[in-house]
Amino acid sequence: MKVTILGCGGSAGVPMLGGEDGHGIWGRCDPAEPKNRRSRASIFLEMGNGENILVDTSPDIRAQLLTNGIKAFRSIFYTHAHADHIAGLDEVRGINRIIRQPIKAYGAASVLDEIQTRFDYVFKPWTSPEFFRAVVEACPVPEQGQFEMAGYPFTVFQQVHGRIHSSGLRCGNFAYSTDVVELGPESLAALAGVETWIVDCFQQKPHSAHAWLERVVEWQDILQPRRTILTHMGTDMDWRWMKNNLPDTMEPAWDGMTLSVDEPAPISVRASVSCS
Repeated sequence: MKVTILGCGGSAGVPMLGGEDGHGIWGRCDPAEPKNRRSRASIFLEMGNGENILVDTSPDIRAQLLTNGIKAFRSIFYTHAHADHIAGLDEVRGINRIIRQPIKAYGAASVLDEIQTRFDYVFKPWTSPEFFRAVVEACPVPEQGQFEMAGYPFTVFQQVHGRIHSSGLRCGNFAYSTDVVELGPESLAALAGVETWIVDCFQQKPHSAHAWLERVVEWQDILQPRRTILTHMGTDMDWRWMKNNLPDTMEPAWDGMTLSVDEPAPISVRASVSCS
């Protein structure tokens, strides 16, 4: 399975809008380092059976797909319904036109319901043959437990994200935990044995809704993944500083970073996920 980190920035990206000259607020991030330029958080999974999965539709999704040469996928997984993770949903109309069919949108029922209140027209039934709007089919998954997506077994686990919950996603020995500040015992159990973990680390000091550096180090000591990759990073997280100061098993992501990870065997009989 190939994993591409399309974006690894926080909700405002890096740089944030503003600055004395209008060209952005960089905080501690060195503007001269290209890997400090971060679009909003999203990843893309290319599976061994030829299926592709987009995780979240960030406001930057059009540029992310073009930059990484991505032209087709039939599945989207939503971690939660905050704007920096869903606001690019309209852009998948171009993908609809390429694949000539609706896209399946997976996520917790409460997440899909909230997205549907903002993009109700996207969830309306498709009338062949034209795509004058994006079209997706809602495929609710458990808040915690196993489900099938794109022909593979996945595990979803609940994460505390400030005042709401978000969904973490695991496939085989790979897991993705954006937008998380607390992990309960059940979720830590779901992550047991993970080897490659992409995890939220917004800044160096404590935050009410996002993990920070010390907390991620604590989780790493518990889970002991072979490789921990930080994402959803704000202007406090300079890429070069992290490369020089993080523990050996931790590293910062950058937009366009790719990973090759083992994937589980595909499912021969489709599990029951009802889409509408």
